[in-house]
This record gives sequence, structure tokens and C-alpha cells, in this order.
Amino acid sequence: MTTETSAVGVPAQSAAPRWQTEVRRENDALDALAAEWDDLASRCPTATSFQAGAWVRSWWRHYGRPGALVVVLVRCDGRLVAAAALQRRGPFGGLTNLGGGLVDFTDVLLDDSCADRAAAELAGALPLHRPWHSLELREVHPEAAAQRVFRHWRGRRHRFDDSLCQYLPAVPMEELLKRLPGKTAQRSRVKQRKIAEADVEVRSATPEEVPEVVEELLRLHFLQWQERGVTAEHRTERFAAHLVESTTGLVATRRAALHRYWLDGEPVAVNLLLLCPSFGGLYMYGAHPALRERLDIAGLLFGVSLDEVRSAEIPVLSLLRGQEPYKQRWRPDQLHNQRLVLGPGRFAPFAAARAVRVRTRQAVVHVLRTRLPRLKEALVARRRS
Repeated sequence: MTTETSAVGVPAQSAAPRWQTEVRRENDALDALAAEWDDLASRCPTATSFQAGAWVRSWWRHYGRPGALVVVLVRCDGRLVAAAALQRRGPFGGLTNLGGGLVDFTDVLLDDSCADRAAAELAGALPLHRPWHSLELREVHPEAAAQRVFRHWRGRRHRFDDSLCQYLPAVPMEELLKRLPGKTAQRSRVKQRKIAEADVEVRSATPEEVPEVVEELLRLHFLQWQERGVTAEHRTERFAAHLVESTTGLVATRRAALHRYWLDGEPVAVNLLLLCPSFGGLYMYGAHPALRERLDIAGLLFGVSLDEVRSAEIPVLSLLRGQEPYKQRWRPDQLHNQRLVLGPGRFAPFAAARAVRVRTRQAVVHVLRTRLPRLKEALVARRRS
């Protein structure tokens, strides 16, 4: 501990840190906290692009339910050192994270210089005052800051598996190909040579170009998936508005890169790559169906993304959630996100059962979308008849 010397020469201990907690519920709380939030995010090494202020504020603006926002804050000597942006799920005090199904990773923010104490203070400040109150955090990475809050929670707590995420080391493409079986690696090298010979031009969008490029991304995404089923939410105006606003802010702060691919003078693909301290994440891409007949799209996107994350000295390329066949081909490492529940133990069995139902439904949808599109179309037609 540092000391000061008084006027009479007697050493005096510096004052103990002053900790303060606050819960804010006004609809514009995230906008009012913008500068502090972004500063704290830069001091939290586990923060992902989904915890960046640009993403959180945009999601709340386009998806939030007025009156449901709950922002829990912790300050030490006036400086923000912990924050959690939550929302009420209903009238009985249940809380959950922002983001819905659009975020691959949920977390809180903790200042790395005092993370353990800040987590304890944040756990104590959570507004869960009634016996039936609970907090459910979905898609929490095993090493997320929220895990510290979980450990400091004094009440009942429960942990379940959530979505499966997949990861590749951020290494040169040739080294990545060594993960593949011999014949698969050989075919992939041939595909990489075709990509090099095609002379594809890659341009990174500036913040000013983001609206135009996101529009192109969504157009190509619809074309790419129209025969196999597009996620319904991706076709909505609010998703498009959220993607433009959040991506503009992320690109401006180097939390994301938006790549547009040109071939023979025409834009043929767009890829949104998230950039976090611990990983780069392939969030969303769109590619013209005709490109698939000429080049290996996954190999093209992965190659550019690997170069991007390596130049930023990021150690891992995350394929985020989902087990699409184009991801499996690369033999990625796999790790489950977790679902953290703080609250009454009597609700845990229902939460566990619901988690199983969600994973089962996701698996069925995945098979229908990727392997049995015709069966899906037949089932939809039969339901309508």
C-alpha cells in the first residue's frame, strides 16, 4: 500500500478505495454511459464485440423493450470498474442478458486491474431481492468475466451447457491445412491455388461505406441461402438497421472488419469478421451462388480472415456457433458455451429441461437447413395445406 507523509513528518496511510454500486433503469441509460462503457470495455480482456458499446447500444435501440432495461454499475473511487447490461424477462423480477439469439457470447465487463473485487461487488448489487428472482445468462464462454460473478454469488447457482462453438488456431493457411487428412488437405491445396489464380480483390469497408456494404452483405446472404432457408430474423428491417448501426461503430473502433470481395469487376461476397482481444469471429457472410461454381468460398473467406486476425496478433479464429458442414471440414476444436443461472434452486430442473429442448430444436433445424432442404419444404407445404 502506498503511503503519504504528513506535514509533521509522520507517515499516513492513503485512504481506502471507495466502492459504489448503482442500478439504472432509464431507457437511455446506455447512451448516457457511452464514454464510460467504452473505456471499461477497453480494460476488460474478455470483452467481445458483443459487449462493445456500439453493439449493446444498437441492440437495445432496435430490439429493447421500453421499461425493461437494467444496468448494474460498480465504481471504485468514481471510476467505472464493472458493468452488466440486462433486461427484465417479465413482471416477476427475472433478468437475462441483452442480445437474444443474435449474440454468440454474453458477458459482463470487469476492469482487469481489480476484477475479483469488482465481480464480488457486482454480484452483491444484482437486483434479485425476492425469493423468486433469478438471473439467466445465455452463451457464456467458460473463461468469461461473468464466471467470476458466478463464483461470488452467495445464493443458489446453476451451470448448464449451451451452444457449441468451434475454433481454429490463427496460423498461416498452409499450417492450417496440416490439420486435415491427407487427401482432404491435397484437395484443399488445389482449391487454394485456384483462389490465388483467380485474382480476387478484397477491400475493407470504411465506417462511411458500412451501410452500402451491409446492404450488399444481406442481399448476397439471401441469395446464398434461398434454396435452403434463410433465418427469418435476418430478413427483417430491424435486423438490417441494427447490423448497419452496430457494424459502423465496430469498424470505426477496430472491433470488426467488413470485407468485400470482387471478381471480374463485380462484388461477389461480403464477410463480417469480429475482432476481439482473444479471437476473431466469422459472424456473417454472403456469397453469390455462381461463385460456388468457381471457387471454394470457405477457403477464400478463411484465408482472408486468418490474415486479418494474424495481423492484429489475435491468437484464434472462432467459427462461432453452429456446426455447418463447411466448418466441420477444417477439423475445428470445439467448446461449449455455458448457461449460468443465479437464483432459486427449485427452478433449476425446469431450466435444464428447457436447455435440452432448445439444443434438440437447434439440432433438428440444423439438419433440415443443411442436409434435408427438400424434406423441410415438403413439411412446410404439408402444414400449409
